[in-house]
Parts: sequence; structure tokens; C-alpha cells
Amino acid sequence: MPKLEKQRKLIDRIRKQRVHRLKAKITGTAERPRLAVYRSLRHVSAQLIDDVAGTTIVSANDRAVDSKVKGTARAAAVGAEVAKLAITKGITVVVFDRRRYRFHGKVKALAEAAREGGLRF
Repeated sequence: MPKLEKQRKLIDRIRKQRVHRLKAKITGTAERPRLAVYRSLRHVSAQLIDDVAGTTIVSANDRAVDSKVKGTARAAAVGAEVAKLAITKGITVVVFDRRRYRFHGKVKALAEAAREGGLRF
């Protein structure tokens, strides 16, 4: 196996271990759901998950945001939207699950906008 393939497999294994380690510590309930963030190169999405029932309570993504808005401003719009939807469902306290992403950039902007929108974590 070429060296780059081995490196790629190692990086993927480390990422999966990080997700597994974090998920073991973070669980959401109906009273305090998990705010899970997904970030790709182009899009950002967030959802509130009740892990006990295995259901998604609220979800929001950046596809509804104006296409001229880019980067962290787009992620902040998703955070504000998920906070607004959660408040309408009567949810104010959540557990923040950043998955394998560092708390920086788009993930941080989404979290701060959700806090400003009324969510506590």
C-alpha cells in the first residue's frame, strides 16, 4: 500500500475515534437535546437530537440562506435559525456536540448565534 493511502487511513481512523470518544460523553434527552453540527466544505447544518427516543426534534441548514452570504456569516444564520425553531418547540437548554470539528470558525459562529438566539449550553 502506498504511503499516502496509509496516512489517509490513519487520519480517518483518528477522526472516527475522536467522534466515538465525544459521543460517549455527550447524549441528548427530550428535556436537554443534543445540538449536533455538521460542516462540509460548502454547507453547514445543525439539528437537535433526542438520543433516548432516537428522533430529530429540529433541524436547519444553510441552503435556505441567501447564496451571497458566505463563510461564518452563513453558519451564524444557521445557528440563529435553529435557535428560533428550538424556542418555538419550547427548548431552551441543549448539549452542544461539535462532533470532530474544532470550536473555531464556522462551528464557533453557529454556536454563538444559537446562544444569542436564546439557547443555553
